[in-house]
Amino acid sequence: MVPVNPRESEVLGLKSYPSLKAIPGPIEVVDIFRESAAVPAIVEEAIAIGAKVVWTQLGVINEEAAEQARAAGLEVVMDRCMKIEHARFFGGLNTIGMNTAVITSKRRTRSTHAST
Repeated sequence: MVPVNPRESEVLGLKSYPSLKAIPGPIEVVDIFRESAAVPAIVEEAIAIGAKVVWTQLGVINEEAAEQARAAGLEVVMDRCMKIEHARFFGGLNTIGMNTAVITSKRRTRSTHAST
């Protein structure tokens, strides 16, 4: 993980960069935690640095930017949480190895028992 935030020099103990272009080395996935209106500029940067995937978090949707990314050959995942999607493949949401059961990507099963 490489944080990008023009207002911070460090995030969670990691060096933060002011832009995608400032990051030394290749970046495969650009995970966007910004409002939908900010996505087009970030997608342009992702294309310029040769990223392979643009991922936007829950509630972050910009169809025009997604089309621009696809046209440039990037994979696009939109309106999804990476942690929830990871849990779908590997079985439950875990914090330090414990299933919190607070948030889940699994559907609740419906009870077939009638209430009395």
